[in-house]
Amino acid sequence: MSKKPAAAPTLHKVIMVGSGGVGKSALTLQFMYDEFVEDYEPTKADSYRKKVVLDGEEVQIDILDTAGQEDYAAIRDNYFRSGEGFLCVFSITEPESFDATQEFREQILRVKNDENIPFLLVGNKSDLADKRRVPLEACRDRARAWAVPYVETSAKTRDNVDKAFLMLIREMSRQKLGLPPAPSPAPARRPRCAPPCCCLS
Repeated sequence: MSKKPAAAPTLHKVIMVGSGGVGKSALTLQFMYDEFVEDYEPTKADSYRKKVVLDGEEVQIDILDTAGQEDYAAIRDNYFRSGEGFLCVFSITEPESFDATQEFREQILRVKNDENIPFLLVGNKSDLADKRRVPLEACRDRARAWAVPYVETSAKTRDNVDKAFLMLIREMSRQKLGLPPAPSPAPARRPRCAPPCCCLS
């Protein structure tokens, strides 16, 4: 009796958005290759693909790392249209980049026409806490207003890098399975309570 061929891993398309210089490429490269690249040319738009194990199932993640300053709205909208989940990145040392997340969010919602799109707000450069200029409470308030998770990362130390990507991929898996979004943990509960295992087909 011949074995059935293994099903291809589910593909999740992630779009990195945020102002230029906030560390989108550095986060992507840390997640992909476990390396921190401090000096690199400003991103045009690079695509990466990686297999990861999520809740015991192998899935494939396709990451589009955008420049943050696309010259043409049509190109930017095409990026957003192709995405199934979004990591919206700002630097905790740059208030302007935090302000810009509002515009990115609005652009994505306009293109996708879906407020339930998997979306994660990411405050990068947490290793520069002494240079912090965006208050933590302001970040949490914005995430609460948008009903999305908030994670602080450091591409330099790799702190929470995997967590950010895997949280988003887990939300994307839930949506594809028709499950409701995982509720944000209440302060009284354990913040790291693992969501249910997802069986991916």
